[in-house]
Amino acid sequence: MNSYGKVNKNTDEPVEQGASHWLASLRRWRENHIKEKTFVVMLALVVGVVSGLAAVLLKFLIGFISGILTRHVHIAGGNYEYLVFPVVGILLAGMYVRYIIKDDIYHGVTRVLYAIALRKSRLKTHNMYASLVSSSVTIGFGGSVGAEGPIVFTGAAIGSNLGQFFRLSPQTLMLLVGCGAAAGIAGIFKAPIAGVLFTIEVLLIDLNSRSVVPLIIASVTGATVAYAFTGYNVEFFFSQSEPFFTSRIPFVILLGLFCGFVSFYFNKTIEMMENMFAHITNHWVRFAIGAIILSLLIFLFPALYGEGYGAINSLLNGDVTPLFDNSIFYDYRNSVWWAVGLVGCLCLTKVFATSATNGGGGVGGTFAPSLYVGCMAGFFFAFLLNSLGVVDQSLPLSHKNFALLGMAAVMAGVMHAPLMAIFLTAEMTGGYDLFLPLLIVSVVSYLTSRILLPYGIYSRRLAKRGELLTHHKDKSVLTLLKIDSVIETDFIAVHPKMSLKEMVDVIAQSSRNLFPVTDDEGRLLGVVLLDDIRNIMFRPDLYRRIYVERFMSSPPAQIEVGTPMEQVMKTFDETKAWNLPVVEKGKYVGFVSKSKIFNSYREVLKHYSYD
Repeated sequence: MNSYGKVNKNTDEPVEQGASHWLASLRRWRENHIKEKTFVVMLALVVGVVSGLAAVLLKFLIGFISGILTRHVHIAGGNYEYLVFPVVGILLAGMYVRYIIKDDIYHGVTRVLYAIALRKSRLKTHNMYASLVSSSVTIGFGGSVGAEGPIVFTGAAIGSNLGQFFRLSPQTLMLLVGCGAAAGIAGIFKAPIAGVLFTIEVLLIDLNSRSVVPLIIASVTGATVAYAFTGYNVEFFFSQSEPFFTSRIPFVILLGLFCGFVSFYFNKTIEMMENMFAHITNHWVRFAIGAIILSLLIFLFPALYGEGYGAINSLLNGDVTPLFDNSIFYDYRNSVWWAVGLVGCLCLTKVFATSATNGGGGVGGTFAPSLYVGCMAGFFFAFLLNSLGVVDQSLPLSHKNFALLGMAAVMAGVMHAPLMAIFLTAEMTGGYDLFLPLLIVSVVSYLTSRILLPYGIYSRRLAKRGELLTHHKDKSVLTLLKIDSVIETDFIAVHPKMSLKEMVDVIAQSSRNLFPVTDDEGRLLGVVLLDDIRNIMFRPDLYRRIYVERFMSSPPAQIEVGTPMEQVMKTFDETKAWNLPVVEKGKYVGFVSKSKIFNSYREVLKHYSYD
């Protein structure tokens, strides 16, 4: 008996019963009564509401756990609790992921990009809650990461699973994944414009006539839900007490350059630490190393605890002394140079604390850490120049303004998303009066970082494997195509010791004009082209005198199994060939042809395009 229970006698198809029957009826009713474009708009609204609620819940859980744990910490000195809390957090999160979820949910934004590129935007059901639970524990206990990556993963999974439930096409699933991610960002930061820009610049979803309305609806809905539950206050309080003068533009450009190099440092350090942890095969050794690094850093610099939004708010108010709270350096809070040193140390060590949190088993993103490092970098830049007397002391650089500009600059450089960084910083701080310097500093930082590193932090992992979709549609379609799907194997192999007579017999049996030459172990030695032997194949006097090894030739190139399709096409362009042999560790597998690739390309392009 199948899961449906009964069989229709007329059609021999299973008859759905109970809840399954009701759900199937709902799907059929939708297909018959609601056009897909209208239905996608309706789903975008639902995704926005649910993702917004998930963002509100995540922030509540983080604040609730952190509030309970840090309620009794001693403000005027070191606290040994900071050696314990972060360790417990990444232990609990790691065990939850390893033994309950039993799936890799780390690097949430990268996994969303991977799902878009290679999994037809399909995300598993548990992704709708797994990151939310594990990241709230990680960050609440002090893990030095952000909640934004997990909420993007959660929102994207909500959109994907809702689309899968209604059996929508991969193109529509991709759009709903973008809607969920946009709503998550909008809900966690109360920044609807930034939510839309995130899907365009980071998730690389095209903004066209079909996608623009659902993305905006989902993003605005997610932000509205957050406002409804947490009020209309911005995420970070910023009051511009000093006006911005155009004479400061050269310093803004210098800050952009400085933050571009800080972004490079951020990305390369993350990559180095990830590689280090990846080479440690034992889970408990990774946990121990991550726990030691994280707990020691947070004990020395308590401002690294959690997302670090308190430290950001302090600097945006121009006050550096709260960074000394709960610290063994508390007694030095009134020293200018101690303040400069502490801000510099926080800027440099945050990335190690973030890497240790994720490497040790915690779950969190790099969104908040990039904001944190940017705020520290901007404040440090202005503070140092003022302290060294580089700037006219009658009109010093505003620490607050440059801290705000640094946030946008480093985020733009780290993620290669300047528009999102500009609008996100303005939306979550209310710093719209600094829009011109925000534009300048973000673009300069982005260009500097782009010169040093071709990819942002999220796309780098997929780009290395040739699995990254981009706004360049040709490259995206080639990324979706895989070499295995276009290999043709109906070529008859010949051997170098075969005579011309045997070769002619093979030609008579084949519909191809190309023949691979292999040895006894299947290694490719060369090829025989029908055109090359046409002048001798009808001369019986040569049948027993000439062998394949005499007239075979070397192919212009060989394609290894697993080669990215973009590289395959480059090889075709360089060699001017129409067919190329495919090998696996030197052994012949088949041929790939331009015509086969072009046919597959057209099919993928037809399904990949929205319009």
